[in-house]
Amino acid sequence: MNKKMNILMFSGEYDKALAALILANAAKEMEMNVTIFFAFWGLCLIRDPEKMTDEDKTTYEKMFANLTPRGIEELPLSKMNVGGIGKKMLKDMMEENETPTLTDFLDGAIKKDVTMYGCKLSLEVMGFKEEELLPEVKIITAEEYLKDALESNIQLFI
Repeated sequence: MNKKMNILMFSGEYDKALAALILANAAKEMEMNVTIFFAFWGLCLIRDPEKMTDEDKTTYEKMFANLTPRGIEELPLSKMNVGGIGKKMLKDMMEENETPTLTDFLDGAIKKDVTMYGCKLSLEVMGFKEEELLPEVKIITAEEYLKDALESNIQLFI
């Protein structure tokens, strides 16, 4: 019987996204089924910078979209960001240790068929459009997410 891990990705911070995607990839290597539900700030991880648009958005939605990171590598650190210096130091240390980038971990999760869901309500509140997300992301409701989470052996909130 396959085990299942479910991650609710609420954070839009680089180090927390790194932890979530490392765990997702590791679980897939262990032949576990993995689902990630991206809500609120977590949606910033799965926005495609090439598809972001201001079309059909309110003034607030346009302002908000332009204040959020324009790609996964632009996410700030949760601690010690210090205007981006801390993140640069972390990325330099990762490179020195030949650690894959956050983008690499996301690409790995996609290639390993990690199931990715975006929260319908979060998408509406944040003013993001489904078309702006990666094509692998399916939009679902909180109720649908909870049904999926109930079937999981491991549930993480990041």
